[in-house]
Amino acid sequence: MQDEKNDAPSFAGFELGVPALVCRWRLANRALPLENRHLRSLGARRVNGIPVSTQLVAWAKQHIEWTLADGSAPHPNGVLMLVMDKEGRAAMSVGPYDSLASASAAGLAARAVAAAHEARATGVAPETLWAVRAGALVCGAEAGWRPSGIDSLVTDLAKTLGVPVSHDPLLAASVLDGEKDLGPTSCDELFLASDEHGIVSAAGLEGPRASRLADGYAKLLDAAKRS
Repeated sequence: MQDEKNDAPSFAGFELGVPALVCRWRLANRALPLENRHLRSLGARRVNGIPVSTQLVAWAKQHIEWTLADGSAPHPNGVLMLVMDKEGRAAMSVGPYDSLASASAAGLAARAVAAAHEARATGVAPETLWAVRAGALVCGAEAGWRPSGIDSLVTDLAKTLGVPVSHDPLLAASVLDGEKDLGPTSCDELFLASDEHGIVSAAGLEGPRASRLADGYAKLLDAAKRS
């Protein structure tokens, strides 16, 4: 871990105060495949109502370039975690990746609701629920949202594939509340887009759209692993 005020690149530990922002980004072969997307998303976040500074984003980029390869050696396909405390101090560390224990529709929706709650404080949700209805994508966030790294990838892949995207900020809540029948007429597919876990389809609601998006994400990881 590394204090942003310390110029010597290192993952040696030191103590932070109460965390105000935590980002968890998936690695592949000691690299960060969505680096630019994650850094843009970091710059859109807030801590204590104050936008993350350009200096902090530059610090994160510098340490990814200088220390990530060595610092992630024990967990080359793990998770890079960036933490900021309420005083604005920051640190980075790498840990193992643990896949989701459950991919039920309710479980993924609950994660999305928790992420949306986090976004009210930080400005960006690290996980978002998506649905496919009649071949089109539905993003479980308001129009004009600030996307996470993975959400920006999903949006760009949708544009490349010519798939329209609409928004329904009540999507996750409606899944939890059971207000919508998750059948073929209302929801053909359901998946979570997560900075940490990638594209995760809900059990029983898998389909070709989510599968193709997941393939696009997997190709980025595979390219990093081959490099």
